[in-house]
Amino acid sequence: MKLTILGGGGFRVPQVFEAISADDVAVRIDELVLYDTDASRLGAIRAVLAQLEQGFPHAPRVTATTDLDAALTGADFIFCAIRVGGAQGRTFDERIALGLGVLGQETTGPGGLAYAIRTLPVMLEIAERVRVLAPEAWFINFTNPAGIVTEGLRQVLRDRVVGICDTPIGLMRRAALAVTGSATVHTFDYVGLNHLGWLRSLEIDGRDRLPDLLADTSLLHGIEEARLMGLDWVRALEALPNEYLYYYYYNREAVQRIRASEATRGEFLLRQQASFYQRAAGEPAHALELWEKTKYEREATYMAEGRPKGQEHAREESDLEDGGYQQVALNLMAALAAGNPSTMILNVRNGETVNGLPPESVVEVPCTVDAAGIHPHRIAPVDGHMLGLMQSVKAVEQLTIEAVVNHSATLAWKAIALHPLVDSVEVGRDLLERYRQGIPGVGAALD
Repeated sequence: MKLTILGGGGFRVPQVFEAISADDVAVRIDELVLYDTDASRLGAIRAVLAQLEQGFPHAPRVTATTDLDAALTGADFIFCAIRVGGAQGRTFDERIALGLGVLGQETTGPGGLAYAIRTLPVMLEIAERVRVLAPEAWFINFTNPAGIVTEGLRQVLRDRVVGICDTPIGLMRRAALAVTGSATVHTFDYVGLNHLGWLRSLEIDGRDRLPDLLADTSLLHGIEEARLMGLDWVRALEALPNEYLYYYYYNREAVQRIRASEATRGEFLLRQQASFYQRAAGEPAHALELWEKTKYEREATYMAEGRPKGQEHAREESDLEDGGYQQVALNLMAALAAGNPSTMILNVRNGETVNGLPPESVVEVPCTVDAAGIHPHRIAPVDGHMLGLMQSVKAVEQLTIEAVVNHSATLAWKAIALHPLVDSVEVGRDLLERYRQGIPGVGAALD
């Protein structure tokens, strides 16, 4: 089978390569094609893979190209993780918002909307080429903001596109491991949108063990999301929130901490990755060593703004273990291709899964995946503060898609101004104008 990675020069591509090359992999990829618009980044990642290949006797044949049509033609699976505007664009997303006293984060808040506005036109063009050149391929989207992008792609690819994220399944596995010693659970209730969701039950041997976890301080302290948001707060919620809800529940603190930091997350990664790509190009024989060191530093500082001063690098070792989005993608491909049923949390069409949200909206919910496709689970009704926040953010997401499709600056302003993390219509107007002036892709999408 042929797997094409769009964004093949991306830093995390070697993790996908390791996952699909393992001896015991459930689905064998024969051909891996890396596509990117940046030939130099492709070269650096290809150098890393060349060294990794020596340890994987069953590794697929790897090619790299800047020709999109060649990359797509004949693909069985297309994995998409591109960053329109690059790391530099992310720094603008963050700094423009922070300059107006609003959260600056790549997927949550106005920065995420700016990211979506410049990304959706590119993704829709790619989708049209996929429809022509690989109409039977499964399109696995990890391009952020994943919920908005996946919903936009459905306009072209319909049910052949699915969005993935590693944070919700990671939360569920950590919770299961805490109460049973095993990360495998097949019956649980998770509901939300991408980067906005809650684990509401965890059934083991016919009994919901989540209340036990919430009541046990020692066990609960082992859950990163609980440490991030406070044990008392997750107990008050009676659920374990996705880590990105930190930006909603502690918005003021998050903004203050990010503004007080020496660099935003985007600025940190821009410097770090620029150094890696430059050094890997100059020292290809050491590319793998450089990549592994950079990877550890990157993962150790994830969500650093949510940890106390002086503990920004203090993630638990268990939270740094592999099994992230590359494993989610591999499990998904294996279930679809080999027919072995798998339970996953995915971004899919809502239908009637989540009450109170439009049928065509994309939601993040548990699903069973097999050779026949993707089947969302029936979940408990959602109400109160959870439904209210989901409805508010989903309305903003759909306005953003509509703004791009119709090239409407008015709809984009409306979307930004109505986001729960933007506290003023005039601030929303100012944000949009600064994004349009500072980020070429935003202005082009709305002209």
